[in-house]
Amino acid sequence: MELKNSAILLTGASQGLGAALAERLGDQGARVVLVARESADLRATALRLRARGVEAHALAADVGSADAAGPLAASAAALVGPLDVVIHNASTLGPTPLRDLLDTTPEDFERVLQVNLLGPFRLSRALAGSMALRKRGAIVHVSSDASVAAYPGWGAYSVSKAALDHLARLWAVELAAHGVRAFSVDPGEMDTRMHRAALPDADPATLVDPAQVAQRVVEMLRQVERIAPGARLSAAEWSAVP
Repeated sequence: MELKNSAILLTGASQGLGAALAERLGDQGARVVLVARESADLRATALRLRARGVEAHALAADVGSADAAGPLAASAAALVGPLDVVIHNASTLGPTPLRDLLDTTPEDFERVLQVNLLGPFRLSRALAGSMALRKRGAIVHVSSDASVAAYPGWGAYSVSKAALDHLARLWAVELAAHGVRAFSVDPGEMDTRMHRAALPDADPATLVDPAQVAQRVVEMLRQVERIAPGARLSAAEWSAVP
């Protein structure tokens, strides 16, 4: 996929992997719409990108809200035109310190699903029709190794990411004939605010720089036509598709 002048909507874009992705995509000449709940950090990220000559727009929104997707999709299209790519990066752990399922309330579990699963579904649903009509598009789901491994205390988050992986597969098989690609990517353990909230005693030296992961995701997008529909990719193991 040619990223120069592509219109890309990126959630969770105020910090961590999201902010790094915004920078790498901007370096490729993409026009980016950045979404996050924290408006101050979000505006700062957008301003930093504009100072580098990137067309960047900030939309403060909670993707876990049931009525967020329609206005977000419409506003993004008004700013940069029909969307070519949506990257579902926004995510929540739920309450921290992390807790076992027996100590997780249904309300907290539901909130994690709203942000990590239903938010991406709603937003993809609002955008995928236009992509299908234009026979062009990619839907990227940022997953986790917790989607395939059972770690104590990560219950709600793990369930949401496992379902997100399968959501990517379903979008892929339903949209492949219309030229729209969908896949998920496990970024690995990164040195981010979220990781520090989950595992405050982790040694930062053992964690990956989000900028390195962002570069690999950009390369995945550049080769998206060669990625199997619905694939679950590992950033740590990524290499050019043969």
